[in-house]
Amino acid sequence: MSKRKAPSDDSDPNHDFCEFLTELADYEKNVVRNIHKYNAYRKAASTLAKLTYRIKSGQEARKLDGIGDKISKKIDEFLETGKLRKLENIRSDDSSTAIKELTRVSGIGPAKAKELYDLGITNINHLSNNVDKLNHHQKLGLKYLDDFETKIPRSEIKNVEEIINSTLSSIDSEFKVTICGSYRRGKDFSGDIDVLITHPAFTSNESKKLKNNKLHMVVDVLKKNNLITETISLGETKFMGVCKVGTLSRRLDIRLNPYDQFYCSVLYFTGSDIFNKEMRDHALSKGFTLNEYTLRPIGSTGVPGEPVEVQSEEDIFEYLDYPYKKPEDRNM
Repeated sequence: MSKRKAPSDDSDPNHDFCEFLTELADYEKNVVRNIHKYNAYRKAASTLAKLTYRIKSGQEARKLDGIGDKISKKIDEFLETGKLRKLENIRSDDSSTAIKELTRVSGIGPAKAKELYDLGITNINHLSNNVDKLNHHQKLGLKYLDDFETKIPRSEIKNVEEIINSTLSSIDSEFKVTICGSYRRGKDFSGDIDVLITHPAFTSNESKKLKNNKLHMVVDVLKKNNLITETISLGETKFMGVCKVGTLSRRLDIRLNPYDQFYCSVLYFTGSDIFNKEMRDHALSKGFTLNEYTLRPIGSTGVPGEPVEVQSEEDIFEYLDYPYKKPEDRNM
């Protein structure tokens, strides 16, 4: 729901490869805006991050899924020289450096960062002196930059989960709450808190007919108990804001999903992004289209039909004849 973090850490035997691949991925996404290359670098980094041994050559890496000739050559260059010529050039380019710096702020994407750079704003200090150029979301992103960039321990998110569960249960015991993202995938740290909620009274058919105020009610209650401290945006089905956990402020997203679409949403927002892409590709090969809302069969004309009934994540895997993977096995 918010900005992805690098799929690597210092405990990985290939963390240095993962770091330069992730830096290249961010450059392709934020500066060049080449999503194909971004995905390729991300997939290669994720492949290497899962290994328990150190890659010793590009040729060895070439045998792995998601690593082609160009990336294997970059691995060889890094092994031989300890650096990459392409990255050195990127880091010495003023506009690339500025855009990378400015997109650290929640709410500032590549286009806004380029706009700010063109105005002569090249770093966070300059930005702090030009807050009049920012919208509400970006101002909050700048205000809480350090907090948002500090990884959230699993224990903190569990605390938020307990607060939300107990709060909603006191309103209506039929509310269902799932915290997704890397937390659900079993990671020790996360970048933000992604919450999905649903209620049997809220279905996709109802959402088209009636104005829904359930999310507003939830947010109001969470504000009253001092969990939510700032609102970035609030619509009928999506809240973006800030919550206070311990001494730090954290990014909190809450989505209200129709009951009949809940498990497709849980699957999608659990991720990882690479696992989601593989699931979507597999669905197409089986004659289905899968997204964050529904699983639908594709007819002979190529037009998706009515959504199939999904009452659990396992149902989705079963429909697609795809071996079930626990959330902790989806860190790709």
